[in-house]
Amino acid sequence: MGGGTVVGGGLGTVVLLLLAWYFGIDPTPVLQQMQVDSVPEQQQGTAPDLKNDPMADFVAAVLGDTEDTWQAIFAENNGHYVDPTLVLFTDSVSSACGYAQAAMGPFYCSQDQKVYIDLGFYKELRDRFNAPGDFAEAYVIAHEVGHHVQNLLGISQQVQERQQTTSTADANRLSVRVELQADCFAGVWANRADRARQILESGDVDEGLAAATAIGDDRLQRETQGRVTPDSFTHGTSEQRVRWFKRGLESGSIDHCDTFNTTQL
Repeated sequence: MGGGTVVGGGLGTVVLLLLAWYFGIDPTPVLQQMQVDSVPEQQQGTAPDLKNDPMADFVAAVLGDTEDTWQAIFAENNGHYVDPTLVLFTDSVSSACGYAQAAMGPFYCSQDQKVYIDLGFYKELRDRFNAPGDFAEAYVIAHEVGHHVQNLLGISQQVQERQQTTSTADANRLSVRVELQADCFAGVWANRADRARQILESGDVDEGLAAATAIGDDRLQRETQGRVTPDSFTHGTSEQRVRWFKRGLESGSIDHCDTFNTTQL
């Protein structure tokens, strides 16, 4: 797709944070300061009304919090964090990585460094996957931001190069490691944000873990096709997604998120 990479699309996500007021910030300036793109109506159908959609405020608040967290983490490691651009859309959207429909879910495009969020996905997360709650909704964003972190660290490019010279099954296995690391990075964000701003309340972690369980490859395949085919996994099993998210959440360190040099996922 256009020379870039779409990651975290489909159902690759779940879990973490709270409404804009919960962060103690007004989301309006966050929306103004961040580069938030709505999709032109003539190109992509109905453009979201950012002024009247509380979910747009919520997404902006969560993304703003991830930026604060990752800027601090990069600075601690003598690095510079470049904020991603947020694109809110409905129905479909055109990215530097190609054209995408809402059915594929939220995704990150490495070529334009944008996080694409279909606001309607949250209803599906709640109704189809039985994963309600602000904590689950926020993880959708935190996971995609995890892919942005991978891109900034050069991990995404290395994986793409390896995938081009291997079999489909091996490429899928690499994709699983990419997605599980993004889950771990989402956990790192939650840990660090809670330490800095006390964002987590009782029940939030359980809420998030339940959401992670709901969208594992094995569970989704069993529900949709009645059988599980591990060679086609691209995001990891429910157990793996929970394990790596918890690893990041408990450690708060990206050093604990190396999914590429371990035999135990």
